[in-house]
Amino acid sequence: MTDLLPLLQDVYAEKLAMLLRHQSAARLVEQYDANNTYQYIVNREEVQLSWLAAAIAELGGAVGEAAATVPARTVSGKGEQAAHSLFQEDARDAQAFVDGWRPRVEAMPNARQRGMLRVILGETLEQKRFFEQALAGRTDLLGRREKTLAPAHGEVLRTRWIE
Repeated sequence: MTDLLPLLQDVYAEKLAMLLRHQSAARLVEQYDANNTYQYIVNREEVQLSWLAAAIAELGGAVGEAAATVPARTVSGKGEQAAHSLFQEDARDAQAFVDGWRPRVEAMPNARQRGMLRVILGETLEQKRFFEQALAGRTDLLGRREKTLAPAHGEVLRTRWIE
């Protein structure tokens, strides 16, 4: 049980770094469907972090803020080229996260926390699939529109709140 707390804190720190990187990417990816996908991923990661924070607090620990200093992302190129490099990087990062944590998760004796981390790993693989689909040029990342609706086009606003 003593090894469980540092493990959960390490997962939290890595997931927080991923969340911050995805938030930064959402500011750079302008295509409507791809940006919505980043928003969905950020939302799921916030939920995952809340699960981890609750588990850490339950064990008497606290979440660290070390990962909160992840620098903003920069990419070369513009538009689709920039988005393409972000998708590639994020797909690689998702796979590396799963590859790094799966053996440790499967070796955990605590079934409850192992189950939670399996869900997080599964959702991370789902994120990887989104990035791979975006790389393939797909725009129906979060589902298909009804045939009666016009396809989405355009870009998201760079600034969310305009006064």
